Amino acid sequence: MNLFDIKGKVALVTGSTHGLGMSMAHGLGLAGATIVVNGNSSQQKIDDAVAQYKEAGIHAVGYKFDVSNEAAVESAIEKIEKEVGPIDILINNAGIIKRVPLVDMDVEEFKQVVNIDLVSPFIVSKHVVKGMMQRKAGKIINICSMMSQLGRNTVGAYAAAKGGLVMLTKNMATEWAKHNIQVNGIGPGYFATSQTAPIRVDGHPFNDFIVNRTPAAKWGDPDDLAGAAIFLSSKASDFVNGHILYVDGGILATIGKPYNEE
Repeated sequence: MNLFDIKGKVALVTGSTHGLGMSMAHGLGLAGATIVVNGNSSQQKIDDAVAQYKEAGIHAVGYKFDVSNEAAVESAIEKIEKEVGPIDILINNAGIIKRVPLVDMDVEEFKQVVNIDLVSPFIVSKHVVKGMMQRKAGKIINICSMMSQLGRNTVGAYAAAKGGLVMLTKNMATEWAKHNIQVNGIGPGYFATSQTAPIRVDGHPFNDFIVNRTPAAKWGDPDDLAGAAIFLSSKASDFVNGHILYVDGGILATIGKPYNEE
């Protein structure tokens, strides 16, 4: 369907060497987009990720840069647009979390989380959107979280950053819509990834909590994010702006199961 056609588009997905970032990039790649893989841990990890994309028949290239370093971002964006092509789609996915009670959290730790999870999407978007404004077209997707809406013990810094990212998304949409640029967000729920594998076992308290708290009664499959990413990257969402699409199995729709429900 032409509405969802992203063939030939160039998509930069930050933090796309693993996890949900890789799942969304994989979905865009299978739909025909060229994937610009980003990471900052090591060049080897980027090279390994690019190889995985290519094994799936996806056209992918990798660039190592720190999304929180504005000079590095500016240089990388210039290089990408020269070597790969204009960036049509940006997914600001890179992020970190530190599970520390607020009363015990160092100020520098708090700042680090906010810097990566909130300031970095501003930095990357600022330098990508300039080309989009010139071309009068572009899609920016900020990866938010259920913690953009809900509190939870030990993730105060992360929740503060992700809550701020919702308002940054709305303000980007407000300022850039006149240039035919759509800025939206995706709020993933709890997904079955390698990181969550140790707690996704029957009888584990957190596994039982998530399964019981989610109306779908299961963890999400990372592939479930592909549709949302394609929709917000395509012509199908040309009049959708400043919206946060939660892909959470219904968690945010409910207060939870009644206490006596089987």
